[in-house]
Amino acid sequence: MNRATSVRGISIVLLVILMIGIRSSWSLAQSAEPTTQPFLPPQPLQPGADVVTLWPAGSEALKELPGFDQPEKIVTSASRPGYIQQVENVNNPSIEIHLAPADKATGVGIIVAPGGGNTKLMTGGEGTDIAAWLNRIGISAFIERYRLRPYGSGTDALADTQRSIRMVRAHASEWNVDPNRIGIMGFSAGGEQAARVAMNFDAGDPGAADPVARQSCRPDFTVLVYAGWAKPFDLSKIPKNAPPAFCTVAGVDDYFHSTETMDFVNAWLNAKIPVELHVYGHGGHGNGIKPRNGIPFGTWPNRFVEWITDLGLMKPAAANP
Repeated sequence: MNRATSVRGISIVLLVILMIGIRSSWSLAQSAEPTTQPFLPPQPLQPGADVVTLWPAGSEALKELPGFDQPEKIVTSASRPGYIQQVENVNNPSIEIHLAPADKATGVGIIVAPGGGNTKLMTGGEGTDIAAWLNRIGISAFIERYRLRPYGSGTDALADTQRSIRMVRAHASEWNVDPNRIGIMGFSAGGEQAARVAMNFDAGDPGAADPVARQSCRPDFTVLVYAGWAKPFDLSKIPKNAPPAFCTVAGVDDYFHSTETMDFVNAWLNAKIPVELHVYGHGGHGNGIKPRNGIPFGTWPNRFVEWITDLGLMKPAAANP
């Protein structure tokens, strides 16, 4: 081997060593630094609607689970162009604002939590349709997109629901809502959120730098519509100041959700918290506020209006001190 060949060989070895060193340093740097990939903003369910994300960028509440860097999956109706039936892959939870017309506004605000088995959100029949109905009767609606599996319904999604209530309370003046008349209406798995937050709430952190975190997450009332939860949770310890509840379900036609609802109602009765229950003879599961071909279950929205009026919450905002 001549000297030139030897020098060339040494140079190649040194270059390889240098490249390995650079690559190792880069890998260490990459593993040491948190990702800066942003969570994508959710798109409106209705054109022009305002969507407010629940957690600020960089919040520890946001988690980078699989799919976090992908947009929400939107499923539209084949028969109603532009109508969003459901949403999947929720990683950046939000509320969509649907304010009651000023001439009808009662000051009541409701977080609307669609169902979908914690794998999707039925944002049409249990979201935008519900918001339109509530607006017609003078109630402002805030459609919640809480996180779904693999996130936990009793952890991440519950935190989203608590934050939704805090968010509306923090913006009560701006959104023409009475901070003492903010409730939640949950459908199916969204009813799980309505039940959970009715049992798990706090008065907020008055010392928090975040003005939203200073607000209470206690709902002033809770509404469970054919609610159910896949895993039982503890109903033996109901807070003394748990909110009044309205529950409705379709009896033996929706046996699973009926038994879950009855468990919730019995817990409220045992805790001596006001609760109203409407169990219908038949009607099946789902379908929000559809009239259901005139059967009694199709009238549950009327019963809700009677109930919330009886609570004294439907008076115009100016009429309540």
